Amino acid sequence: MTPSPDPYGEDDAPLGGVHIKYLCHCPRQLWLYMRGYRPESGSDLVAFGEVVAETSFTRRRDVDLGEARIDWVTAGAVVHETKSSRAASADHDAQVRHYCLLLERRGIAVRGGIVHYPLIRRTTEVPWDDDARTLAEGTEEQARAVIAAPAPPERLARGKCRGCSYHDYCWGA
Repeated sequence: MTPSPDPYGEDDAPLGGVHIKYLCHCPRQLWLYMRGYRPESGSDLVAFGEVVAETSFTRRRDVDLGEARIDWVTAGAVVHETKSSRAASADHDAQVRHYCLLLERRGIAVRGGIVHYPLIRRTTEVPWDDDARTLAEGTEEQARAVIAAPAPPERLARGKCRGCSYHDYCWGA
């Protein structure tokens, strides 16, 4: 039997939202996460984000897909994601597109998504069409390539690492 090129799972193993979020934020973070390095549990920023998500839309229920947990989905299959950020980000849109792709693969006719930013009382719409699907599939391919790489990707510029729970690993204490 020939070993899989991906030493940490099958090449087609399901990818969750965290994989896409880490890829978009920092490919090195995804690579480290997949190898068991998980300092997020001690991060105040991660804890703050969880509190914002839990207290912003209390009547909504998560949709657990196994590999991913969507904040909620409304009638007509619109994906909703809550972020504690004070600025909209293409990274957040990528995560919503990934959720749309996962739902579509389950036979659901997805209409799109909305990213909620409760701290600034804003939302952004994330369309779901052929272009968005192509972007989501490309993002999955990028994530799989990072995960399968034998060495970690290069560090980002130090200024981009401020507040990252992986900072100490990449830059030392």
